[in-house]
Amino acid sequence: MSAGISSGTAWRHANIGRLLNNAVRRFEGRVLELMSERGHDETRIAHVSLTRNLDVEGTRLTELARRASMSKQAMGELVDQCAELGLVDRIADPTDRRARIVMFTRAGHKWLDAFRDAVDVAEQEMRAELGKAAMEAILKGLALYGAKFDTLDDAS
Repeated sequence: MSAGISSGTAWRHANIGRLLNNAVRRFEGRVLELMSERGHDETRIAHVSLTRNLDVEGTRLTELARRASMSKQAMGELVDQCAELGLVDRIADPTDRRARIVMFTRAGHKWLDAFRDAVDVAEQEMRAELGKAAMEAILKGLALYGAKFDTLDDAS
């Protein structure tokens, strides 16, 4: 047996990618739980994938798909689901009438406010569990490491 094989599989559980993924799954699960408690039990993690990539002023479908690393067809299905829920609408792009822009509806903006509140609560809970120093280090490190991959155009 080679040294790589006999050294075990602990790396599969302790590598940074897996740890980050586990943390994201826990955090997003809590956010969905909070959204459900606030009357938004229709919210699915896929909806979050759309809305986290949708600029408040609206975004073209092709750009949403690129930001989410999804096919245009898969993003189109997701937009359709969110449109059925009343969260988004497709409107003509004023700069190119052939193109469509996906925008939050009035209900979508209310949903976004509820989502922000749920994220705030989940983050406060995380802060309480991990402590101020750990959270500051995590936030600073992740912001630095992932800065080139931020997909939103709005700064607020």
